[in-house]
Parts: sequence; C-alpha cells; structure tokens
Amino acid sequence: MDIVAKIRTEAKAKLKTIVLPEIEDARVREAVKVIEKEGIAKVLVFGQGMLDKVKQEEYARQYYELRKAKGVTLDDARKFLRDPLCYAAMMTRNGDSDGFVAGAQYTTSAVARAAIQCLGVDERTNIVSGCFLMEIPNCSYGEEGVFIFADCGIVPDPNSLQLACIAISSAELAKKVLGVIPKVALLSYSTKGSAKGERVDRIVSALALARQMRPDLLIDGELQVDAAIVPEVAQIKCPNGLLKGKANVLIFPSLEAGNIGYKLTQRLSNARSIGPIIVGLNKPCSDLSRGCLVEDIVDCVAVTAVRAQ
Repeated sequence: MDIVAKIRTEAKAKLKTIVLPEIEDARVREAVKVIEKEGIAKVLVFGQGMLDKVKQEEYARQYYELRKAKGVTLDDARKFLRDPLCYAAMMTRNGDSDGFVAGAQYTTSAVARAAIQCLGVDERTNIVSGCFLMEIPNCSYGEEGVFIFADCGIVPDPNSLQLACIAISSAELAKKVLGVIPKVALLSYSTKGSAKGERVDRIVSALALARQMRPDLLIDGELQVDAAIVPEVAQIKCPNGLLKGKANVLIFPSLEAGNIGYKLTQRLSNARSIGPIIVGLNKPCSDLSRGCLVEDIVDCVAVTAVRAQ
C-alpha cells in the first residue's frame, strides 16, 4: 500500500486551505512549492510581522470571549494573537482555513496548547492525543505495512479512560485517512493475563471502557506487540482473540513507550512516519517534528487536508 500517494491523491480531489505559520523555516518554504506544484492543498503561509491587523483584533476578541472565564484579559488575548501559531489556530477555528500544520520551529507543547485553547476538545472523547501514521517498507504486518501508533506525543501517563478515548480517536483517524477497518490493539507487557500488575489492570479496564463507548469497534487487549501483529504468535498466545494478530492501530500504554516505539520503528526499518497528527479536537491540525524533512511537511499537510474534507 503506497499510503502517501493515496493520501496525496485524496487531498487533491477536494482542495482544502491549510495554514503554515512558519515561513521563516526554509523547509516550510520548500514544502509549499511542492504542495502548490502537486495541487495537494491551498496553502497560506506567513510568519512574524505578516499578520492582518484587522483580523488579529477580531481573533483577539474572540479568544478573549473563549478564555475570559480562565482569567484571560483582552490585553492577554492581543498578546496571544501576536504569535503566528496562535493566529493560525484562530483562523482555523473561525473557518478562515480548514486546518493548520506547525512544529518545524515550535515545540509540540506549544502547538498542542494553541490547538486545544483555540480549536477546543471534541466532547465525544474529551482527550487530545498525538498519532503517527507509520508506513514500513517490505512489511506484511498491519495494513500491508501501514499502522497508526498512539499516543506518541501528548499524554504522558494515560489512565484507563484516557487510553480508551485515545483508542477511539486513533481508530477514527485510521478509517478517515487510510480508508481501512480499524483493528485496535491495547498494548502491554502482558497478553491476556500472562502477567499481573497495576499497569495490566489499567489496560483491561481501558478495553472494557472502549467497548462500552464504541461496541462496534474491533478492539482487544491487553496484548504484547507480537501477539497484536503476528498471526502465528497470536494463535499461540491468544487463540480466541478478536484481532488474530492483524492489528493496524497500536495503542501504547504510555507516552514514553509510544515515542520510543515509533522512533525505533522509524530508524530500524527505514519507515515513513507522518505526524504527530493531533486528534481529539474540533478541527484538524498536525504537529511536526523539529527535525522534519520537507516531505514530512508535505505529508502532514495532505493528511490534514483529507481530515478536513
């Protein structure tokens, strides 16, 4: 499955407007050339000192209304909207763009904070998390080598309810962007009671909550990663399991596990990683690694555009 080509083709079918608020970065400028040449999206790119003053004041007043109960003053809101990242987030909230992509220079925490405060959290799941779309060459596991990994960017130590909600959001991303039936595995160091401990109990509880919230979702756990993705191992370790070793959405038990897992996969198998794609918000956006390549920016814009369709 050439998932990158598929996503770019889908993005071209119904053009969306995506904001890139980091024009100072040479990689962003190069990415814009590729995006415009291939017709992947309509892009708006700007940086410090390039913001529309009238819109800036309009967004500041909107932001003040959103956050005044939290103690934010109108002066605070005006200062907030001087930042191109925050301006891009309010553009998206206001419908002046369909999504935004940032992180070539901004930290993940800055991107997530602007996204949460401006776009708002989806009440269906009430948790924001970061997914990576992983495409692994010469791999028969997952969806012909394609997986969603989560959470790899935002929630350090999720509780059972948070894990359940992260699983649901990640499954929705897989269905929307990949066009596949999500097969979700809640990962652990234990497979179906092979080990004991509070962290295992947390996964068991997360599974029960996810099934209660989304009875239609194909999800199982707790599973060691080999039992989740290798059919032969699944047949030995959990022969009665739902996934049969064919999981394509992997939910890690903690941020450190997810971050280590995606980076190991990326480096050891030369995998293509797209993200962190931020899910659980009312509008689509994506973070970038500050070590991103031009193609990573293009891919994140394509994913964000498809999500906005």
